[in-house]
Amino acid sequence: MASVLKRDTVFENIPSIKAKTLRINLNPDIYGTFSEIGAGQETARHFFRSGGASGTIAKAMSAYDKDFSDAIYGIENDGRYVTQSRLKKMLSHEMTLMEERISRETHPERLFFSYANTVATIDFSKRFKGHGWVGIRFQLDPNQKELDEIILHIRFKQNEARLQQETLGILGVNLIYGAFYKYHKPRKMLKYLYDHIDKDTVEIDMVNFSGPNFKDVDNRLMSLQLIRNDMTDAVMFGPDGNNFLPASALYKKNILALRGSFRPVTKVNMDMFHKSYDIFVRDPAVDQENTMVIFEITLSNLKASGEIDEQDFMDRAELLCALGHNVMISKFQEYFKLVEYFNRYTKAKLGLTMGVNNLVDIFDEKYYRHLSGGILEAFGKLFFKELQVYLYPMKNAETGQIMTSNNIKVHPRMKELYKFFKYNGKVMDIIDYDPEIMHIFSRDVLKKLINNEEGWEEMLPEGIPEIIKSESLFTRKLLKSKSDEIK
Repeated sequence: MASVLKRDTVFENIPSIKAKTLRINLNPDIYGTFSEIGAGQETARHFFRSGGASGTIAKAMSAYDKDFSDAIYGIENDGRYVTQSRLKKMLSHEMTLMEERISRETHPERLFFSYANTVATIDFSKRFKGHGWVGIRFQLDPNQKELDEIILHIRFKQNEARLQQETLGILGVNLIYGAFYKYHKPRKMLKYLYDHIDKDTVEIDMVNFSGPNFKDVDNRLMSLQLIRNDMTDAVMFGPDGNNFLPASALYKKNILALRGSFRPVTKVNMDMFHKSYDIFVRDPAVDQENTMVIFEITLSNLKASGEIDEQDFMDRAELLCALGHNVMISKFQEYFKLVEYFNRYTKAKLGLTMGVNNLVDIFDEKYYRHLSGGILEAFGKLFFKELQVYLYPMKNAETGQIMTSNNIKVHPRMKELYKFFKYNGKVMDIIDYDPEIMHIFSRDVLKKLINNEEGWEEMLPEGIPEIIKSESLFTRKLLKSKSDEIK
């Protein structure tokens, strides 16, 4: 049966929503359940309307009442309903019922699926626009024991619940259609989720693929696609390589963020992290157990050499994950936008760890000419309430002078503004730095690595050189081009 589905994927024209639902309904083997909470049965409705739904829909339900929902799917530890945990319970419960109630002897060729969403649409006061979790668990072969799964999180941008419901219904159809007919093109499938939907109406800020048919899919790359395709502004993934929702991870957390190229991550990067973290958690306002550390890379940094090199991105991510860190990829070129993003989800203490050059750039007016309020508007957002900058010193290559917050050179027009933030404790020097490693820069390490020069290993954290060598990180293209030359 899987081969039949593959044959069907030849067509690349964008079919209408009715054509998509009808194609699934007329496939005699695709059969599953729809469970939708919070916005009505918007996805199932499209399948009912197109005709032939009796061959596709085993059950369509909406356990809208909280008590009913808890009785069916269990009670969440946090008492919430619009969560990934609730979605997974819905998918698991409905798929289990499907397998128990539909005889394989009677229907040996059926491809089971369980589609679910749990959603909160815009509230009555229109202060919170709403969000939701959407997912499908399915099989592409009737003998497939381990199921495939696609889970995503969405944020609504429309101002009417009715419009949000309609968007959700179309998105659900696109997801189910993509799961069966575009599963072998996961990158394109992400784009197809917006078929007949304007990107200004909904944001997809997290996606995870799992299962045997997605064993070669790296969810970190899928995260990168969300940014590249303008589906969201920031994505996050953990040390295990799986994506997680920034809103949930950052909610009411104390946040310490380090921005860099990490190409590769060096001893200086780790010294910056360890020393600033020690200062951060000693702050009486910071609960260490409720603190999130983020290594952040901007999209502009990934594009520094032109187009995004996905392998280069993966090499950076591989090393940061190996060190056990959470990684964020964002579109926020200016620091104030990053802080503004964090402030959506937390009012707790924020810390930014940076080098002297970064701080000097922050006080450069040219980066804020596009703002009506100029640099003052940006600083009003940047140094908002509980934010503090932890400044790592830099050694002047020409004079040997150690540059700190006390002797950095900002533009004369910015001196008084800088003094204001400095004297108000918004900038704090890291004083217990390691002077023996101040000469290390990622770009120098990378140059030595690519040119096969000696000494780069000593510039990196313990264990990192071994990973770079064993997996040929940052040098695969070079090795491939040399191999091609030999051929």
